[in-house]
Amino acid sequence: MDSTLRKKKSFTLPSAYTVLLIITALIALSTQFIPGVKAAKFADLVMAPINGLNEAIDIAIFVLLIGGFLGVTTKTGALDAGIGSVVEKLQGKELILIPVLMFVFSLGGTSFGMAEETIAFTALVTTTMIVAGFDPLVSVGTIILGAGSGVLGSTVNPFLVSTSIGALKGVGIEVNQVIVIATGIALWLSSLLISIYFVMKYAKSLQKDKKATLLSQKEINEANETFLGKKNSEEVVEFTTKRRIVLGLFALTFVVMVAAVIPWEEFGVTIFSKTDFLTGSSLGSWWFSELGMWFVIMAVIIGVVYKMKENEIVAAFMEGAADMVGVALVIGVSKGISVMMTTTGLDTYVLNGASSLLSGMSPIVFTIVAFIIYMTLSFFIPSTSGLAGLSMPIFGPLAISLGFSSEVIISIFSAGSGLVNFVTPTSGVIMGTLAIAKVDYESWVKFVTKILIAIFIASALILSIAMMVIK
Repeated sequence: MDSTLRKKKSFTLPSAYTVLLIITALIALSTQFIPGVKAAKFADLVMAPINGLNEAIDIAIFVLLIGGFLGVTTKTGALDAGIGSVVEKLQGKELILIPVLMFVFSLGGTSFGMAEETIAFTALVTTTMIVAGFDPLVSVGTIILGAGSGVLGSTVNPFLVSTSIGALKGVGIEVNQVIVIATGIALWLSSLLISIYFVMKYAKSLQKDKKATLLSQKEINEANETFLGKKNSEEVVEFTTKRRIVLGLFALTFVVMVAAVIPWEEFGVTIFSKTDFLTGSSLGSWWFSELGMWFVIMAVIIGVVYKMKENEIVAAFMEGAADMVGVALVIGVSKGISVMMTTTGLDTYVLNGASSLLSGMSPIVFTIVAFIIYMTLSFFIPSTSGLAGLSMPIFGPLAISLGFSSEVIISIFSAGSGLVNFVTPTSGVIMGTLAIAKVDYESWVKFVTKILIAIFIASALILSIAMMVIK
């Protein structure tokens, strides 16, 4: 049979938008047959993407403003020059980029739940990896698996650990945070090492043979055109003093972004308490609105430093923002799924059913089943803080009544939500990152499946041991 004909008949997943809309429709349909759940009407289904965009409007605007910032920075040529300089210095040692970046991203994940923030790094990391001789899958793996390993093994992540502890205290359960941190470190490092191994193994295969890529030619062409442009691959952008200054400002932008979202006062750090002169909020309490304006301010500063004209800054900013429109829409549509779950009460129904299922189990069985349940719940409720608030008042007392550790329940929740958020299409982070990197969801699933299985086994083993040892 002709290879072209065979290619035409091969199955490919529909676009991210269609996948998400199908999931939304299936959830709406399921509510028609579940007693005690509000049946979704046709209007609820139609409005779900818009309602989702309304719920995620802060993230969507944040992504657009990041795009504008990157547009201005890219226009200066500083990124091309800086990346070229780094790759030249690493000649033959490009692989070192992978573990270094993954570890840095994982630190953000375990400490402050770095997730949506990683979207801002996608374009830069993808360009760097392509110039270094890899493909966009290496970039996506580095970012998602790096930060995700940290979130999976959350130690002091306020959006997961602090929220969970607060929810348990609300029902009279005190938590030993030292135990949570110790278990979190084991989960974090095991999943990170597994992720680094697989990403580096894939990157090495690309160094030996470019045909080893899991991406289609269409994906590769789109990525090359987006991140390398149509310029000659031999063209060298001079790393001038002015571009070095721009790159320094670029780095400063992200340093401030990270510092701005770490809840310093929760860790007893008060040096940032009087830094509200810029946005009205102190560093440590910024969120998407403040972060978005920070990127706008730095885009203007970078443009001025590079001596761009006013109309050039605006044009570059608008062009960069336009490139992110698709990403913003994907984030909104994915959020529509959790909105549908909440408005119909399906999230509470699933949660109550899951808690009933866990009663009367042995420690190991309880741990593994709870792990799987949290993975399932996280598919429908990607928000860790939201799921913590909903589930901990139910699962915490249940664990105590069965003689199990409430601290390990937090770690089970962390591992379950962290694992599924590596791949769930209901996550705006996953779909947004893939959209920016020009990687199809199908290709990502193909790449990450083995990694998920390995991390699941390692995490289940760690959690089972913790549940048997900690009382």
